[in-house]
Amino acid sequence: MRSYTWEDPAPTSAANREMQGLDFLRGMIDGSIPHHPTARTLGFTVTDAREGFVEVCIEPREFHANAVGSVHGGVLATMFDTAMGLSVSSTLEAGVGYTTLDLQVRYIRPIQPGQSAVRVHGFCEHTGRRTATARGEARDVDGRLLATASSTCLILR
Repeated sequence: MRSYTWEDPAPTSAANREMQGLDFLRGMIDGSIPHHPTARTLGFTVTDAREGFVEVCIEPREFHANAVGSVHGGVLATMFDTAMGLSVSSTLEAGVGYTTLDLQVRYIRPIQPGQSAVRVHGFCEHTGRRTATARGEARDVDGRLLATASSTCLILR
């Protein structure tokens, strides 16, 4: 059995629209801005952010498992989408938003429930007027590469 709570997402969404991207991320890290319900549901958190970079971490658990017993690829894809999207957000001014246009994930090693923490890093490679590109890496605590990803985001002005 598992239970969890989350905050009303409306204030988080409003802060995301009203604040400069990096300030918003710092609020998530220090707890003054709650993580979104998807992060609460899956159990990951934003743990580091700089301009063009975001780290999202998770402890793989049994409830992340797929039918063959490893962590479902969708969990990692969601973490990549979050880390890369927020890395783009970290480069944006207040009032400028983004949305994912595409997401590609390449799985290299399986992740097992109960294994050590997984860190997903998102790196914004380019932010233009209309689109931004980002790449991502997932690694275990020993630094082994687990998966890579890339994304394009639409900039919403």
